[in-house]
Amino acid sequence: MGKEFEEIDVAEVPVEPEQVWAAIATGPGIDSWFMGRNEVDGGPGGAVRGAFAAYEPTHAITAWDPPNRLAYGGDPEPDGRRIAYEFLVEGRDGGSSVIRCVTSGFLPGDDWADEFEAMQAGGALFFRNLVEFVRHFPGRTAKPVTAFGPDVVTDWPALWTVLAKELGVEQLIVGAKVRLDGTDGVVYAVNDQTVGIRTGGGLFCFLQGFHGPLVATHHVVAPDVDTAAEEAKWAEWLAALG
Repeated sequence: MGKEFEEIDVAEVPVEPEQVWAAIATGPGIDSWFMGRNEVDGGPGGAVRGAFAAYEPTHAITAWDPPNRLAYGGDPEPDGRRIAYEFLVEGRDGGSSVIRCVTSGFLPGDDWADEFEAMQAGGALFFRNLVEFVRHFPGRTAKPVTAFGPDVVTDWPALWTVLAKELGVEQLIVGAKVRLDGTDGVVYAVNDQTVGIRTGGGLFCFLQGFHGPLVATHHVVAPDVDTAAEEAKWAEWLAALG
């Protein structure tokens, strides 16, 4: 068994297509909203390479038409697993753009449902990250900061409640004003498995690791981020959260 899937996300942003292209088709641009560290060998025959913990995919570029269309995907694995991404960017009057992202592929096995749910939740967060970043930090880039909490979480609803209280609110909802790491912020994305918070210093994201810990995938806007120090700080913060 298994599942073929296709997820489509669409949003309009108040920036030119060239700025969207910089965010989706360069390593520093992708680092600013997606997970882990990324490199792009641009052009036909190029590739997009990622690194998130032990996961290091290489996706061949299958369409490269700046600033309007980018597509890339990995070869099918022996069990048939595959994933591909396509971005379509359309300029609009007044200097805005419409971003359309299509994520498709195949999840193998009889236990695909949990993985698909996690993929949907994470995908919704990362697309929202892209929209937030180009909208609120135009022309800039961010450094990715990844940290992992304790390995075993037995009660996710309780942990989200603890996180909400740590942020100074009773409930995590879009638009909630919060306080994170001594800085004012706003919640811009929430679903059952993820939370996204924007401050003046970047995007700060928390997500439920697939059969694993609470994970922080932050995107810090600063000229000289000490990534190792930031990751150590946030790992300690997650451990204290419980």
